[in-house]
Amino acid sequence: MSSCSGVLRHFADTKSIHKGRAFHALMITSGFDSDVYTNNHLLSMYLKFKRVDDAHKVFDEMPKRNVISWTSLISAFSQMGMPKKALTCFSSMVCQGFEPNYFTFVGAVSACASLGNARCGKEVHGKIYRSVLELTSHVSNCLINMYGKCGLLRSAQLVFDAMLEPNTISWTSLLSSYCQCGENVHGLKIFVLSRKAGVAVNEFSCVSVLGAATALGDLKFGMQVHSLVYKYALKSDKFMVTGLINFYAKCRELDLASRVFLEVERPDLSAWTTLIGGYVQRGRGAEAIDLFVKLYSSGSLPSERTLSCVLGAFADTKDIKVGKQLHSLIIKMGFTSFTVVGNAVLDFYSKCGVLEESMKTFEEMDEHDVVSWNALVSGHVGAGWYGEAIHLLKDMLFEGHKPNLYTYSSILNICSVVPASEWGKQTHCCIIKPGFDSNVVVGSAVIDMYAKCGRLIDARKVFDNLTSKNLVSWNTMIVGYAQHGLGREALEIYSIMQGNNIKPNDITFIGVLSACGHVGLVEEGWHRFNSMINDHAIAPRMDHIASMVNLFARAGQTKRAYEFMRSFPIESDKVVWRCLLSGCKIHKDLELGRIAAEKILSIDPEDTSAHIMLSNIYADANMWDETAQVRKIMKEKALKKDPGYCWTELKNKIYYFSTIHSAQFPGIDLHEVINGLTSQLFDAGYVPDDILSCHFEE
Repeated sequence: MSSCSGVLRHFADTKSIHKGRAFHALMITSGFDSDVYTNNHLLSMYLKFKRVDDAHKVFDEMPKRNVISWTSLISAFSQMGMPKKALTCFSSMVCQGFEPNYFTFVGAVSACASLGNARCGKEVHGKIYRSVLELTSHVSNCLINMYGKCGLLRSAQLVFDAMLEPNTISWTSLLSSYCQCGENVHGLKIFVLSRKAGVAVNEFSCVSVLGAATALGDLKFGMQVHSLVYKYALKSDKFMVTGLINFYAKCRELDLASRVFLEVERPDLSAWTTLIGGYVQRGRGAEAIDLFVKLYSSGSLPSERTLSCVLGAFADTKDIKVGKQLHSLIIKMGFTSFTVVGNAVLDFYSKCGVLEESMKTFEEMDEHDVVSWNALVSGHVGAGWYGEAIHLLKDMLFEGHKPNLYTYSSILNICSVVPASEWGKQTHCCIIKPGFDSNVVVGSAVIDMYAKCGRLIDARKVFDNLTSKNLVSWNTMIVGYAQHGLGREALEIYSIMQGNNIKPNDITFIGVLSACGHVGLVEEGWHRFNSMINDHAIAPRMDHIASMVNLFARAGQTKRAYEFMRSFPIESDKVVWRCLLSGCKIHKDLELGRIAAEKILSIDPEDTSAHIMLSNIYADANMWDETAQVRKIMKEKALKKDPGYCWTELKNKIYYFSTIHSAQFPGIDLHEVINGLTSQLFDAGYVPDDILSCHFEE
């Protein structure tokens, strides 16, 4: 008997599948009467060969089984990724009166961890507690891991605290549990405690804590972990290398990420892909493309994730020609069947505005997910094809795809641009239902939608109710108030923002300066502009210069506005000159008005509005010869003012109308309504300002 067991063990250890099966056949044909000891070795041999069906057949035909027979099967099922079968065997074993041992419990607990089945895990834990066995560190470690994967951190902590001498695996399991559940700050604390307890650092603990530092953006802590990686010679571990590159990339330290990459003698594909992705995420598309070329030139084949990352770089650089070449390579390599790659190609064409290709890619994809639809919708929204985007959203919902955060962001974008406040309110309700309103990105999009629709009270309510606000949230509220002439409210938000120690950026000051302009706070605006440069080290952009010129000019300080423009070495664009021209017209500054108009026309000779404003300035000054000359030039160039459009929302439909095109409302003559409103204005004593009168007749 012992000789047979020894032979079977030898075949299992040497992985001699054919010899093992031949020996089993010999045992059967010779009529050899196997005992439970020999059958267990036979069962173990087949499980090591991963021949599950053969092993199960041996098990079923065993006349007698013991705890080792059951444990071998349970452990093998658990290790081979068949947790449901493992738990079924465990249940049968207990029902048949067998008492599990340490190894049985480890297999059962590991199966519960794989399934994330907390209820079943608690039942197994209860069985362990009621057994006569003392809890070993191996079983405790498995319990910590199981509770962590089920998200039951308190239970994991209780198991850990009950251990007399937790080992390295115990600390690492607890650390990983906290990090995997997003409790990153607590994860860092556990790591620090393990170091104080003298626990040795390993690659698993370092990868986990580095992931936590990455999520928190804690550069200092991550760099300390990096020094431990060097100290304990862990830098050759491929997961460690990828984790370090990802950490530095997410912390905006791409040079350090690149240095980690270059220090590896033979970086694996995940390291290449992570660094490429880091460059793309930080807007350094050209470097990402160069890295991809080096990868491909080295003879390494990119994965579907690599291709998805680098396509993002081509989308950022808008390099359509080379992007199409990469698309051809993807087809050649047979990656088109991967949905993630198809989505990346679709997103590339959508961001580049090549909507015909994006639609073609979409139609050729085998499967669509919500990401596919989002890329297509976003592309149409970006191109201004709002009607088509709405139809695509309807198709997406009809096919049963549930909108996610990015879908709602696209819908809110449409509502903001059109604008369609009622549809926006309905979308807001849809966002609240699944709890998406707590997301700061979606919350900021809702604020932006209400602000652009002129519903500032609703925008403020959403803003005040946001549990966490980022810089975009503050900027959206400030700019929203400023755009609607509520300058003091905008400045109030900026004051609260300063009180919360939120660092402003260039967008913040565009809103602040615009707000000062609306309420005529000239010196306040001048102070804020200087504060932007001196206190926050933000270099003025053309938008800031335009805001300041508009602020001075609207207050009648046209000379000061002109001198301010001349104080900058960069040449002002036509937007800045138009701000000056508008102020000159209002305050009848003929001399500067002529200079501003001539500057605009030197930049853009076909600018119709500049011709019209110059004509009106001449007319206000009774310079009729000059007025006639401007009109003549416009007539020769066939320049006509583009008509302004208005729109209104009625019963979830958007109606557009202008002076040359009237929307058709059922049973309503729009011109009669406008004439009636005008009559009521005059009856109420309204007198039009002659400054706003237009002397130019089309």
